[in-house]
Amino acid sequence: MTLTLYTAATPNGYKVSVALEELGLPYEVRKLDLMGGEQKQPWFLDICPNGRIPAIVDDGFPVFESGAILIYLAEKTGRLMPADAAGRSRVLQWLMFQMGGVGPMMGQANVFFRYFPEKIPAAIARYQGEGRRLFTVLDGQLAKTEYLAGDEYSIADIATWCWTRTASWSGIDTDGLPHLSRWHDAIAARPAAITGITIPEDASARMKDADAEKKTAENIRTMVEMGKPA
Repeated sequence: MTLTLYTAATPNGYKVSVALEELGLPYEVRKLDLMGGEQKQPWFLDICPNGRIPAIVDDGFPVFESGAILIYLAEKTGRLMPADAAGRSRVLQWLMFQMGGVGPMMGQANVFFRYFPEKIPAAIARYQGEGRRLFTVLDGQLAKTEYLAGDEYSIADIATWCWTRTASWSGIDTDGLPHLSRWHDAIAARPAAITGITIPEDASARMKDADAEKKTAENIRTMVEMGKPA
């Protein structure tokens, strides 16, 4: 049986590679050329009709949307999500919080803070402010529990961490959120997380080098303007 991950070096892509590493599942990696629009080619649209990464094909069965992939992998293995109804619901609630809130707000902060050619202060403030608000919600939850859905590490933590770890790229202030910081550091120390964010490549170095950072922003700006988002 073969599991293939179609991905690129983005927070949504890292969600699945981190989960696969955590679960210890064997898989092959197919890096898509987002700048070249490979994610919009007919062969990939047969796998993911939305034309975005990540997607997997597990023994011939395609799954797209990062949250759906995480649920599929958790249910396939019986790990990273409780089997009881209440426990499962808690994980899914926080997973949906990431999918519907943290990811979209940080994504829009990225667009207006990093990529959009015209700087619109009101838009930047709007999305960075909402991102900060969502971070305070996470901090409040993590003041009560070790992980987002309770005492057990889950796909909700993986999905959320893969985004919150890039807060500086979005220009979102994380000062004064001790519980979020504690949680973030704990996940960052996990071997599967360390490896997962290097598949298909580690993008963090580009965010620390001024020239590479500028080039990355230019490339993504071009993708946004051409209507070819990941």
